[in-house]
Amino acid sequence: MRGLVIWVLLVALALPALAAAQEQEPPPPVEDEEIAEPPAEETAPPPPAEEPAEEPVVEPAVEPAPEAAPASPDLPSEPPPPPPRDNGSRERSLPRLDVYFPEGDLDFRLSRLVNKVFFEGQVKYNFIDGDISAFLRYRYYGLERTLQFAVFDAIEFPDIEDFTDDFDRVRGVLLLAEWPRDARHRTFVLGELDRLSNNKEGLESQNNRTNTYVRLGYQLGTPEDARSNAIVGETRARQERLFTAFRDLGPWKFGFTGALTYGFDVGWGDFDYAKGELEALKRLDVTPHTFVIGRFHGGSFLRKRELARGEDLGEFERFNIPLSEFFRLDGREYLKGVKARLRGTEQLHTTWEYFFPWFLNAHHDFLRLDWQTWYWVLYAGAGTVGFDRSVYTDISEYVPDVGVGFESSFRFRRKYPFFLSGIVAQALKGDDGVEARISVKSYR
Repeated sequence: MRGLVIWVLLVALALPALAAAQEQEPPPPVEDEEIAEPPAEETAPPPPAEEPAEEPVVEPAVEPAPEAAPASPDLPSEPPPPPPRDNGSRERSLPRLDVYFPEGDLDFRLSRLVNKVFFEGQVKYNFIDGDISAFLRYRYYGLERTLQFAVFDAIEFPDIEDFTDDFDRVRGVLLLAEWPRDARHRTFVLGELDRLSNNKEGLESQNNRTNTYVRLGYQLGTPEDARSNAIVGETRARQERLFTAFRDLGPWKFGFTGALTYGFDVGWGDFDYAKGELEALKRLDVTPHTFVIGRFHGGSFLRKRELARGEDLGEFERFNIPLSEFFRLDGREYLKGVKARLRGTEQLHTTWEYFFPWFLNAHHDFLRLDWQTWYWVLYAGAGTVGFDRSVYTDISEYVPDVGVGFESSFRFRRKYPFFLSGIVAQALKGDDGVEARISVKSYR
């Protein structure tokens, strides 16, 4: 099985190189990931012979300070990756690496631009539980829309302390179309076909089944918010983040994302459901360098068909819904102090993060690293999840949690930029103890 995943990754890396060998001219620069405009060089006269001598002038753009942004220069969050340029294969190959502790997740991506098409291979691996996923994407940037075609294979095992060989596997193909209305507004249409299999007792209704669905989405602001993008696009491949400090939250420092998903049991499809999901973000500035970011997320199944009822049936067996489509409340992206895997058809939660700096735009040498920005973070959240809409109004079902953390940026050898984030949080309800989470992210 892992050999298949490795083969998919090798194909992802080989195809861009083969296509690059056939191209006749360097690829045009992409100024924005959402709207690719024809480069000015196409109509400009050819540069004089001595022009290449001045090419090093653009080199400082390779190493921008992580804090440098016209709108909010104090934020420690990750800037968009720089546009690919024809300065050699080093600039056109964009590797990215994320590592998460204590979950033991590793996320590696390698992208390459060929003309107006991005070829990207991705591998997500959990070296504790053994979960592994492989993705291969082709993304085309047009003047009026962006198209993305992807194939993937994902295998998930239970927690290592369960001592079982049970697994869930999803193999699928998807087509995602995005229409950027302007720099702030985008609409999406997604079509996806997933083949599900597992060897778990009690989930026979989800073994060797096909989940076929379409999704309509809208987004205001936050083009670099991985969590918001996962609502309207790919769900499994998102880059997970501990905190929500983004440079651009849209107009009025506000962001909104909403999507409607319809799974149909026509043709290859075996599931019948409809769900709605939305998320809103708001930044409140306290002082010029301190701010609060609030996140609100809600989801509900507008249509869910029950298969059967009985005392011996689990909640996941009652409904004709794939297990991966249920809403969750655990983990680093939801309530950070909750460890148990809480799932349901109805979910509502909110988180609040207060950022205040230790130092900004600095150069502190420590452990042979150049530390540039450090923010302390106070965190609080609350949420509920269940299988009936009564959980929204039942205050006793809500789980609150609190925590303290940090988010910083540094450079290794003054050349390779990274983000380091960490938090210690605890749920104020239930049997979960203190949860400590750390993430290390690279960017180019």
